[in-house]
Amino acid sequence: MVEKVIATPAALELIEQLKAQHGPGLMFHQSGGCCDNSAANCYLLGELTIGQGDVYLGDIGGCPFYISTSQYDTWKHTQLIIDAIDGSGGTFSLEGGTGKAFHTRSRVFSEAERAELAQEPAPTRP
Repeated sequence: MVEKVIATPAALELIEQLKAQHGPGLMFHQSGGCCDNSAANCYLLGELTIGQGDVYLGDIGGCPFYISTSQYDTWKHTQLIIDAIDGSGGTFSLEGGTGKAFHTRSRVFSEAERAELAQEPAPTRP
């Protein structure tokens, strides 16, 4: 199975830090830009309403990860790689104030991965 979203060891470490601070019920949503940049934002479960306009990509660090349908349509040919870097987190993201920020990188799927993805069911929407 091709993973649509993965996390680096640095991101997984930051997720564990946030779980220790806020509890295990965390979720991610890939921002589309504007005031919170184009970043993976971390929220408490239920803090952000997920609906028909969002696509579930998978879990990172045991936390569900979503992206808007319009962004998914643009980026569906890539794997999102969530990293943690030194800096300020997104305005709305839980890592704000930690000195770290989630950072989204991507890589284009190979032909073999794209063929495998074409055989999978359409991504789920809540």
